[in-house]
Amino acid sequence: MTRVLDGIRVLDVTQWAFVPSAGAVLADWGATVIKVEHPVQGDPMRGLVTSGLVPGGAGGINFMWELPNRGKRSVGIDLAQPEGREALLQLAGTCDVFLTSFLPDARRRLGIDVDDLRAVNPRIVYARGHGQGTEGPEAEDGGYDSASYWSRGGVAMATTLPGSSMPTPMPGAAFGDVTTGMTLAGGIAAALLHRERTGEAVVVDVSLLGMAMWSLAPGITASKLYGIETTVPLGPRPKRAESANPLVNIFRTRDDRFVNLVFLQPDKFWTEFCELAGRPELAADARFADMKSRAANSVECQEILDDLFATRTLAEWREILDRGEGVWAALQLPHELHDDRQALANGYLRDIDTHGGPLTVVASPVVFDGEQPVLERAPDLGEHTDETLLELGYDWDALIAMKESGAIY
Repeated sequence: MTRVLDGIRVLDVTQWAFVPSAGAVLADWGATVIKVEHPVQGDPMRGLVTSGLVPGGAGGINFMWELPNRGKRSVGIDLAQPEGREALLQLAGTCDVFLTSFLPDARRRLGIDVDDLRAVNPRIVYARGHGQGTEGPEAEDGGYDSASYWSRGGVAMATTLPGSSMPTPMPGAAFGDVTTGMTLAGGIAAALLHRERTGEAVVVDVSLLGMAMWSLAPGITASKLYGIETTVPLGPRPKRAESANPLVNIFRTRDDRFVNLVFLQPDKFWTEFCELAGRPELAADARFADMKSRAANSVECQEILDDLFATRTLAEWREILDRGEGVWAALQLPHELHDDRQALANGYLRDIDTHGGPLTVVASPVVFDGEQPVLERAPDLGEHTDETLLELGYDWDALIAMKESGAIY
């Protein structure tokens, strides 16, 4: 396996999902990621199973803990205690990256802001995740992906069809968190390259709001350019007459599933599609002979395709469309991805052994030299405290005294 970040040490002072997921990606890439948690409370994400917010019940597998914290080492340190903060600073002196989700006020209060870390390690890359960015009146406010990314960032309304009674809900837990976390990991990698070439350590900032806007960049740009105030989602339009290319659309199958055709070069694929679908006469029909004529008769063409797709099941359409060259996709449910042949062939789903049993997780999407990383479970609270501090030069007497005072776990 190509561990592109082998030898890189990351000090991870994070909570919840967004910024921790960046640490998980760095661990996937070979970095040693040391997660610092409060000795008693730990990361609040640990409590989601017992709180009932994550299915499984007490003692079940907390997949929402495992996903953004896999492959890390956990060190229990109370940063509010002088001995705890000193231990953190000593750790920072051995690390290449400091990764945090703590808000500015907490960072200042705990003495873990940029200048504090640079005082002990001028070469450390300082990486921060935010809700709304580092500037402006809300720079010190918190944020979660359902608020800062999905709602404020415009994604919810951009995916809501006009006339809907309610906005589209976020499609799953941490939807914006893991995407933004991946971006933060990429920014850290770029910062490490910059440091390698110039010797200069930089501060890396990524926000949930900024990532949402990047995801919607074409629509946001067009909204001002053309004065568009309503949502213009990609995909099937409520008024299908507006579609100039009926071969870029979603159609319902006989078993109430959906197929998305994305024939952006329709003249290239129309004849082949008609033949594969058993309707070769449509290719010769003057109303649909070329892109211009299909656009002029768009509604009629789409109605014919609606009726055609309704004659077969999704499985039957898979077999037919797989024989053609045009791009298409079934609208899959999340559980179906466990059987997706491409997901399986490329190792996008991996198994890890947790204390609660085996768990199939999604791998981070970057692959080096064609080899997927070896994934490991997330750590128990304070599982690596002793060995990590012993490596720093603490002796057992010092550790015992710190445990008794509550400075460490």
